[in-house]
Amino acid sequence: MEATVKPAEHIVGFIDIGTNAVRLLVVRINPNFSYTTISQEKEVVRLGENEFTDGILRPEAMERAIFVCKKFADLAKTYGATKIIAVGTSAIREAENQAEFLIELNTRTGLQVKVISGQEEARLVYLGISNGEDIGDKKTIFLDLGGGSTEITIGNQHEYFYANSLPLGAIRLTTKFIGEGWTGPIETDTYKQIKNYACNKINAVKAKVLEYGVRSAWGASGTMINLAEVSSKLFKKSTNGHLILSRKNLKKLAPVLCSMPLEERKKLPAINPERADIIIAGAAIIEAVMEQFGLEEIHVSHRELRDGLLVQYMSNFKEFRELQKTPMRNRSVLNVGRSCNFDEKHAETVAALALELFDSAKQIGLHSMGEKERELLKYAANLHDVGDFLSFNDHHLHSHYIISNAGLPGFDRQEVQIMANIARFHRKKLPTRKALKSEDLDEKSKDAVAALSTFLRFAEKLDRSHCGLVKKAEFVKVHKDQVLLRFYSDSDCSLEEWSIIQNKQAFYEAFEKELDAQCIITPNV
Repeated sequence: MEATVKPAEHIVGFIDIGTNAVRLLVVRINPNFSYTTISQEKEVVRLGENEFTDGILRPEAMERAIFVCKKFADLAKTYGATKIIAVGTSAIREAENQAEFLIELNTRTGLQVKVISGQEEARLVYLGISNGEDIGDKKTIFLDLGGGSTEITIGNQHEYFYANSLPLGAIRLTTKFIGEGWTGPIETDTYKQIKNYACNKINAVKAKVLEYGVRSAWGASGTMINLAEVSSKLFKKSTNGHLILSRKNLKKLAPVLCSMPLEERKKLPAINPERADIIIAGAAIIEAVMEQFGLEEIHVSHRELRDGLLVQYMSNFKEFRELQKTPMRNRSVLNVGRSCNFDEKHAETVAALALELFDSAKQIGLHSMGEKERELLKYAANLHDVGDFLSFNDHHLHSHYIISNAGLPGFDRQEVQIMANIARFHRKKLPTRKALKSEDLDEKSKDAVAALSTFLRFAEKLDRSHCGLVKKAEFVKVHKDQVLLRFYSDSDCSLEEWSIIQNKQAFYEAFEKELDAQCIITPNV
């Protein structure tokens, strides 16, 4: 049922009961249609262990899953969850004793588990990734490699066109070709057998998928994350914070993994020891997918099915659906700001003024930065006061922390650090080289922070009263060593003018020019 009024604040839990692991997501739904993550948990249960030989969930596997589901349901309730949405995927979907398991699970945990189809699983994974990554309008293939199946979806940022599920899972093919409990190295021929088997299964959908002419690929799953991280460490591939798995690196990595006994694989950097026994089958499946669909690289996301469940839940609210139509970066920044109960009107005012200062400063030769820096200034200005959520005292430092750690979808690590530091230096301490020494920024980015934080500092001063008195602002060149900050209002702005004068030194440190201020009061600004 569609919500027509703002939702009351409430907490919801989402549980994904997978073939390999059970995952929990607990979020607070805020009245302004944002949400705040309270907890994320994952525990390996191997529900599909030995299932794919005869279609029966084993008693010990069911017991492990029920124990973890009970623990996660209790945890969600402890956080105050008034609703828990739980779904089951491949292992439960294919089990002949599905009903027996679900009845026992419900009896002991109270959970009503919905067993979803492979196509629905693919759709939910698509929702999770596309609502948390900057995909754009290009047709993209979305992949989710699970323990029992691989989901394939074709879509863009806003809609999907195709969804399917193949019986290709890391646990399923480990059981079929390697065997449970094997601890030695894996023969090269065995790896080839797994890959060829996967290729044959993929052939059933290959022609249909290729019809869409996909131009990029995104993947999700612990196996993909582990493979991307270990290949990045072993082959020193810099991706500026983006996790990318290339076919070239995967082809180099696979023989290395196969040559190692299980205990050695467990010690590799970035490989979860609980996944080391199934990661080779996972690598073979991914390589087959990349080969069959002509993919040179896959962008790897930490978002997954449980995030899709959240997006589906939030889509009950019309306002949230409208927000989803906006560009990813806008949406990402707005969600963080609203989660922190920021002063949205003040943030918009300061952002607009900061951009006017950026543009006019460029016109008079104070800088030569481009659209990228301008955009980062806008978003940093939107979030410059989110630190108030923790405390007004030192809120610029709190803003730096929140922006750095909020996990802003659509931005790479370098961009996040630039925005965090623009916000950090919008008041008090100036962004000197010494102050920026501890930040993971290159010299060009440090120069950008110094200038952009100065524009934000003065934009903030121009809305000192939070009343939107200043309607327009610009830098005007007086002569070689002097600049005038001229701003326009329809009422007295003596507080803002005083604030500008008090911060003249910050302008000099950034641009080595003297600054004066002039307020022009006019009724028709």
